[in-house]
Amino acid sequence: MPKTLLTGFAGFIGSHLSERLLNEGHEIIGIDEFNDYYDPKIKEKNTESFKNNKNFYPYRADIRNKNILKEIFEKHKPEIIVHLAARAGVRPSLKEPLLYEEVNVLGTLNLLELAKNYNCKKFIFGSSSSVYGECKNIPFKETELDLKPISPYGVSKLSGERYCWAYNHLHKLPIIALRFFTVYGPRQRPDLAIHKFTKLIDSGKPIPVFGDGQYKRDFTYITEIIDGIVSSLNYDKTTFEIFNLGESHTTSVVDLVKLLEDAIGKKAIIDWQEAQPGDVPITFANVSKAEKLLGYKPKTAPSEGIKKFVEWYRKELLAVSS
Repeated sequence: MPKTLLTGFAGFIGSHLSERLLNEGHEIIGIDEFNDYYDPKIKEKNTESFKNNKNFYPYRADIRNKNILKEIFEKHKPEIIVHLAARAGVRPSLKEPLLYEEVNVLGTLNLLELAKNYNCKKFIFGSSSSVYGECKNIPFKETELDLKPISPYGVSKLSGERYCWAYNHLHKLPIIALRFFTVYGPRQRPDLAIHKFTKLIDSGKPIPVFGDGQYKRDFTYITEIIDGIVSSLNYDKTTFEIFNLGESHTTSVVDLVKLLEDAIGKKAIIDWQEAQPGDVPITFANVSKAEKLLGYKPKTAPSEGIKKFVEWYRKELLAVSS
């Protein structure tokens, strides 16, 4: 198995991927900053199932620090990079655009430069549906040329993709960029809608719904995303590709609330608020390319995925209270 360097290993997606790859016998060099974007104890808990694995080498490091990154590369000589570390979230990026530029663009560039210098065999970049902005061609296809993201977060992810293309073109570094569409499931970040709404509905508190609640998202269950990343690791037909990884269905916020009410068994109290800057009206993935080239096959409908998430949430509550 090739040595894989995984950034963001303790986060929502990263911890699931770490588990999967370690269970399959991969050697993982993990990098995570454990910053205070949300409680670092949550990230610590995310790693409990694999932190003592003999094939796992964790580092607390900031991807902006190229000297520390170089030391890690020099020690381990990774062959594959899976770059998931990022400052995430559209709304927070409006408040701290410079931070998002530093982490998501400079951090990515640091890793690309080291991947080039150490002759890595593959670089997988975790991108986002936010690069599409208010795209009028629905569902979104990877061939869309008129990309105009409307948040600093989206811009930072598109910049990362463009640097990936340049490094592939200039240095023949094999790269795959994966555009994730609204990922949810166990360990989801507490600031994201499904997790936040579940907690508030379950405790009888109002949930904030922005605008008219009719904006739609392509909610994608975590196992689909992990399957797509693993398939990307095995893909070798071309040296540069961009893939959408989504469910390829949309659910409005109002309909999401109904699904949560059914799964939780409680009625939501809705606190209607004004529409938020940076929010797009719809995200909707065309996944035909990923289906054809990666064998990607989303199969968890939101109605099923929401039930699984609520089950996990309640187990977590019991674990904390016991």
